[in-house]
Amino acid sequence: MGLRINDQVELQDWELVEQFIRSGGPGGQNVNKVSSAVELRFEAARSPSLNEAVKRRLERLAGRRWTKEGAVVIQVAEERSQARNREIARERLADLVRKALERPKRRVPTRVSLNQKRKRLEAKKKRGEVKSMRGKVDPGGGPA
Repeated sequence: MGLRINDQVELQDWELVEQFIRSGGPGGQNVNKVSSAVELRFEAARSPSLNEAVKRRLERLAGRRWTKEGAVVIQVAEERSQARNREIARERLADLVRKALERPKRRVPTRVSLNQKRKRLEAKKKRGEVKSMRGKVDPGGGPA
């Protein structure tokens, strides 16, 4: 079955490990006895579905969710339903991988035009002149 990311990429079942844990917070008896929270683990570093560049981008995007072993761990405990939490976790993982699949645009270095540099220097000079005219008081001057 797997997890479909887009038309080209599908993660295999063996790459995904789901573990159901008890959720914290309010909920009374339900929280104490039902393991509704889900922890979805994707073995990204070992995945044949993604190339090295995508794995590097995924590591950067995942941040703290990236483990030392090279897995992405997503925890969801938002809903009371185990099935819904599982769906949310899978959607989040798919979104993360989709973002990693997007190749960032290369930045084209640009230069400031000579005219802009000249204008900037003129403005600085003018501002300096205005400031230099301020507040100079002749200490010896004044009515005798």
